[in-house]
Amino acid sequence: MSGTFTASDAVELAVVERSGFIESRHVGSAVVMNGEGEVLRTLGAVDAPVFPRSALKPFQAVAVMTSGVTLRGEDAAIATASHTGTLRHVELVRGILTRAGIPVTALACPAAWPEDQATRDALVRSGGQKDRLFMNCSGKHAAMLVACRQNGWPLAGYLDPEHPLQKHILDVVERFTGQRPAATGVDGCGAPVHAMSLTALGHGIARIATSRSNSPFAIYREAGFLGEALRENGWAIAGPGKADTVVIERLGIFVKSGAEGTVVASADNGTTVALKILDGNLRAGMIVALSLLRDAGALSRSDLEAVAPRLDLGVAGGGHVVGWVRPSYA
Repeated sequence: MSGTFTASDAVELAVVERSGFIESRHVGSAVVMNGEGEVLRTLGAVDAPVFPRSALKPFQAVAVMTSGVTLRGEDAAIATASHTGTLRHVELVRGILTRAGIPVTALACPAAWPEDQATRDALVRSGGQKDRLFMNCSGKHAAMLVACRQNGWPLAGYLDPEHPLQKHILDVVERFTGQRPAATGVDGCGAPVHAMSLTALGHGIARIATSRSNSPFAIYREAGFLGEALRENGWAIAGPGKADTVVIERLGIFVKSGAEGTVVASADNGTTVALKILDGNLRAGMIVALSLLRDAGALSRSDLEAVAPRLDLGVAGGGHVVGWVRPSYA
């Protein structure tokens, strides 16, 4: 059976320290590269395939935008989001569908409860139910449906890998990453997800993050608009208190987390990190990615120290912080 790298190929990236005792260790792999795609540092098995999960969304959003759909600002951000289902998120998704004359029932993502606790509590108190609009990938799905409507592609079956939309997405993924997928699977939301190396993922993200909206080339122009939208609308990318939102709002850099321990981050100068925590736990992913950017000189120590306390890294004991999740790579 095919799969990603093994523990023997990985390196320790972070530890969980409780009362001065190392309680858990997170192993994984990471690559750091500059804006031109030149590799600056590798940790572990960076050429082994991984499923980027939601770190694939920037490529999917660019594909929608290059299919003839104009997405700007908040609309482009929500198309890239793994949102927590606040009412503000939901209304943004609903608006994209409504303007295109597409019913909510066309969404093929699963129904879900909001991840945002306050929104979920209010929904339960009002007698509400799970809904596809609350699913954290609903923005991506809405954008995909609009691309189908714009191009005369069928709405039904838009998640099938053989659908014209998904073929266009695959083409965009390959153009940015420079690599054909090692495997294709079904993501949690039902969309195709393509396996690629961390090196290819980092290269593709660096190309998107360094694109400019005044580029003479349409694909890079749209990628530039997406990068601007992500950096300017951190609230839409995740939600209150979530690591992606905190980092974007505090540092203004391009970041996107994916399920099963995947994180991509690109600083203003194009220095980019792509990593995977092998056990799939994301709690250490963002602090490791930011620490690698700091080590590469792309993020200041003071900026890292300012944002770290907001990343939920404390280890609780008896109602007090008794330790921390912290990077431990060599």
